[in-house]
Amino acid sequence: MMISSSNPLFLLLILGIFVTQIESLRFELESGHTKCIAEEIKGHSMTVGKYHIVNPNDGHPLPDTHKVTVRVTSAQGNSHAHHYAENVHEGHFSFETAEGADYHTCFTAADHNPPVKLTIDFEWKSGVAAKDWTNVAKKASVEAMELELKHMLEIVQGVHDEMFYLREREEEMQELNRDTSYKLAWMTGLSILICLSVAGLQVWHLKTFFEKKKLI
Repeated sequence: MMISSSNPLFLLLILGIFVTQIESLRFELESGHTKCIAEEIKGHSMTVGKYHIVNPNDGHPLPDTHKVTVRVTSAQGNSHAHHYAENVHEGHFSFETAEGADYHTCFTAADHNPPVKLTIDFEWKSGVAAKDWTNVAKKASVEAMELELKHMLEIVQGVHDEMFYLREREEEMQELNRDTSYKLAWMTGLSILICLSVAGLQVWHLKTFFEKKKLI
């Protein structure tokens, strides 16, 4: 795939349409409770995350009560934790996904009496957004335009992969729809057959009854 630098309008259009995926949020967590964040990530994609507990008292050390246990796992039944940190106030993780699935990052605050409420900043990136392009530029010693083109090529490749991924999902949904329609038609036919059989048995029973009573 080639992109010509002679058409800046095209490059701006690509950058404007295809935005990389960046998830950043702040949430509260009470002591003794667990909160999980889920993210659907494609297979063989790089994902990075970083988190820290917001200090409620600026200029003072973070209290000992303000620590969490963090665990990152896959929803595909994989018991292996991609990241695990116990009783920390900040941390980060990075790994390449082996399969496309929902990945969960769970934060657990230790139980305290009286209870405390923690405020956590969490940033989660995947795909193209997970690559540190500043370090890439330093290591490769490339010009700014070359770096930008390389970045845009990665974005286009990511969109290309996403389109094929969505096409596969669409085919799976169509196959599920056909299978459901077939089962529904089969159940409808079976229901009609049962109803007709029951109606026939009732007619036969009534006819036999009336013949015994010599009413017909």
